[in-house]
Amino acid sequence: MQLPLDINSVKGFLAEDEGEALYQYALQASTLGPCLEVGSYCGKSSVYIGAACQQNDSVLYALDHHRGSEEHQLGEEYHDPELYDGGVGLMDSFKAFRDTVSRAKLDDTVVPVVSSSAVASKHWVTPLGMVFIDGGHSEEAAHTDYRSWAGHVVSGGILAIHDIFPNPAEGGQAPYNIWKLAKASGLFEELATVNTLGLFRRR
Repeated sequence: MQLPLDINSVKGFLAEDEGEALYQYALQASTLGPCLEVGSYCGKSSVYIGAACQQNDSVLYALDHHRGSEEHQLGEEYHDPELYDGGVGLMDSFKAFRDTVSRAKLDDTVVPVVSSSAVASKHWVTPLGMVFIDGGHSEEAAHTDYRSWAGHVVSGGILAIHDIFPNPAEGGQAPYNIWKLAKASGLFEELATVNTLGLFRRR
């Protein structure tokens, strides 16, 4: 795997082994249909998935409202002052995301969708080779992401969910809860978990 830029130059919370797994699965899945990620932030996962899609002349829909999750807001644990727009008093990661996509030469592959899951999925009809869920960690946000997109994964396609922490002492439970939903749904075959990245293949 050769990435088009130094991945360490991109802000984000994706571990290298998780990124490599996303790349490898996207390389297969993007032959079945376009990929979609929920929660692009500054574009770290977009580079891994987008680079794989580019190999197959496919596209990655990168969905994010770019106003940050709960933990990114002013005064919260993962707030980044560099991504805060004081003019409007809101967090804004879209400029950093566009810069990452441009530096990675993925403008012809990554399609930014600046919206929430609920709005973007309302009339969505395109079958997807892969869905990667890495959005907000509230129960409402995570369940909305799952309900909005899991059903669009084609047979043989991949569903990936980030930040799986079975132990509540290690991290929030909302992503783990939707991982359990996917496992119990009967729609997916469970694949190996890579670090905190839960993976499934659509039956």
